[in-house]
Amino acid sequence: MRETVTAEQVYDLVVVGAGPAGAAAALAARASRPDARVLLVDKAEFPRDKSCGDAVSAHAGDELRRLGVATLLEDWPAIDRLRLRSPGGRAAARRCQRVNWVMPRRVFDARLVEAAVARGVERRTQRVHTLEQRPGMVVLDGETAARVVVGADGSGSTVRRLLGVAPNPRDHLAVAVRAYSPAPAGRPEQLIAMVGEGWPSYAWSFPVGDGTANVGYGLLRAHFDGGKAQLHGRLAAALPDADPDPATLRAHHLPFSSRRPEPAAGRVLLAGDAASLVNPLSGEGIFSALVSGRLAGRCAVEDPDAAGRRYPRLLHDTLGSHLAHVRVFARVIRHRPFVEAAVAAASADRLVFDRMVDLTLGAGLVSPVALLRVLRAYPGPLLWGSATHGRLAEDR
Repeated sequence: MRETVTAEQVYDLVVVGAGPAGAAAALAARASRPDARVLLVDKAEFPRDKSCGDAVSAHAGDELRRLGVATLLEDWPAIDRLRLRSPGGRAAARRCQRVNWVMPRRVFDARLVEAAVARGVERRTQRVHTLEQRPGMVVLDGETAARVVVGADGSGSTVRRLLGVAPNPRDHLAVAVRAYSPAPAGRPEQLIAMVGEGWPSYAWSFPVGDGTANVGYGLLRAHFDGGKAQLHGRLAAALPDADPDPATLRAHHLPFSSRRPEPAAGRVLLAGDAASLVNPLSGEGIFSALVSGRLAGRCAVEDPDAAGRRYPRLLHDTLGSHLAHVRVFARVIRHRPFVEAAVAAASADRLVFDRMVDLTLGAGLVSPVALLRVLRAYPGPLLWGSATHGRLAEDR
């Protein structure tokens, strides 16, 4: 690009990565300033598959409404039940306070991109190789200039790397494998099954609504030195009744929010997985991707000169307390008896169950009352008794 660039050649915002965080940034930017020139770039054509649990929580649904795209979920079946299972075999299964969805990312992400384009966002298929911050702008690949760039290009973010920001260390990074399997018979419910081997680790089975289920297994990268075959074996052991389609087995990394980089560097903002905003208690990342993308998009076009200062403050005001709580509990759950107590308490007490759902799937905080009820579940045979202690309680 020439050293002198006219105002007409500079985008108000370029978003790198067209997943939930990137599409949210583009949508929010155009909602805040309908005249803003916004470019959304991604190396992939859409629709495309993305390895993920596909769970779209009620809290993520709230974010879609804030972005003006609530209709995106209207034709998809909702799921109102969730089952938690501890490493020792205890379980809690209840109706959730609000419904959730399981929408494959090839559908969810494509719909978000379509909504952004319909709102006037430009879309380009492009790999980003270089990033240069100049006075008043950021230049990508020597030819595309923007007043602000949002890096929303996932756990292996090129933008993050070009800023010189290291990836998450192994003890703040998870590795997971995902596949699609025939859905279990019976009433649809989401299953999160915590697994003893490699603790803390978990498996999931989320019915999609088309006769299949998204199934997977994940654990801390620091606790796993094997390859794909070992991950596939762990999944089979954790969900023995599942029959994953081998063609859909895909591994991916989850950068946990327990170790986050600075979310802004000059006129470059990081959002979603690129900002390590994955919940370490559940692996959930769509909700925080939508939140961070929305805030980044707003800041980018409302005051581009101050975006690098304003965005971290807004992100902290919106998610800071939640992120602090989950960071503490990411350490607490390494103590298996606490998890056994938490699931036993959730089985017996709706308040505990609801608070656990909010903490792991949304922006919930630790409730002192719920925590006290979990601690009360410690005495007696919980620590040393049989796995049948604390029977399953279900809401009909």
